[in-house]
Amino acid sequence: DVIVCHQTLWQGIEDRVSVASGGWANLQFIRRIFRAYWLLLRRYRAVGDYDLMVVGYPGQLDVFLARVLTWLRKKPLVLDIFMSLSLIAQERGLVKRHPFTGRMLHLLENFAYRLPNRLIQDTPEYKAWLMSEFHLGDDRFRLVPTGADDRLFHPLEESPTSGATLHVLYYGSFIPNHGVPYIMEAAKALVNAHDIMFTFIGEGPDKATAQSYALANQLQNVEFIAWLPQSELLSYISGAGICLGAFGNTPQSVMTVQNKIYECMAMRKPVVTGDSPAVRDHFQHNEQIYLVERANSLALSTAILNLSRDSKLRNHLAQGGYAVVEKYYTIQAIGKVYREHLFMMLNA
Repeated sequence: DVIVCHQTLWQGIEDRVSVASGGWANLQFIRRIFRAYWLLLRRYRAVGDYDLMVVGYPGQLDVFLARVLTWLRKKPLVLDIFMSLSLIAQERGLVKRHPFTGRMLHLLENFAYRLPNRLIQDTPEYKAWLMSEFHLGDDRFRLVPTGADDRLFHPLEESPTSGATLHVLYYGSFIPNHGVPYIMEAAKALVNAHDIMFTFIGEGPDKATAQSYALANQLQNVEFIAWLPQSELLSYISGAGICLGAFGNTPQSVMTVQNKIYECMAMRKPVVTGDSPAVRDHFQHNEQIYLVERANSLALSTAILNLSRDSKLRNHLAQGGYAVVEKYYTIQAIGKVYREHLFMMLNA
């Protein structure tokens, strides 16, 4: 059984960015932390006995309190890292603008990763980076892929599309590791392919730049939509002819398999994304996924054009990706891997 003991501290990604930009020194934020932890402790007291504690992302701050609580009860502690906070801050340019905060984030992580009995990460590449950056031993880590929540992301009856238009969908944050500028350049290269339409769903610091680029180049084949409720997002994915992953060449982008890749595959959609060893560890090019050189808009536009003209290959990729996700990357499949790691730790 899993007992959830949670108290909300963050109001979303932009809230965390604001804190990382210096808001952590704000008295109001400090009060917020104390209030959240006070309420969390009250809930923890009602939990009763347990075998071990798992702290989820972003738990690099929470793990300090968690370590004290588990020490008092003589229980093992697991931290699911998922992403490095200091690396996120660096790639978003926050470290350059706020170097002291960047050093504090790195120091926080350096201490945080030494407290748990086990660390969970999704790819060998990210694990290797964490080991090198924070001087951690390989034995501290166990690998669990990110996967998709197939309770939400599963094939739907396809939404009607406008005529013969092929919809190319990007959803996610407008940040460097996703490589949105390369998608924009690909859209410009395909502006005269009137049967191809690009849809961008999401927000982020680089969205205004993307919108300005589309306006300056009169890209009639591009539309921007703010974040949508879950049901509407699923409808857009279902109606897409091609779904896009990430195309940046930042360390974070290269070391991970982005959630949207698993999610779109779980909905039986063909996915195009940037090539990397991390992606190739999970999927095979031209079988379950279509890979292109990262930071290369020409390679991306060529791939989209070729796939738009080859419905057989699109269907092959969609079916192949869906089959692999169903076998290895559903909630049940990932849960089995996670559970095995936890039981092995308890029985060691």
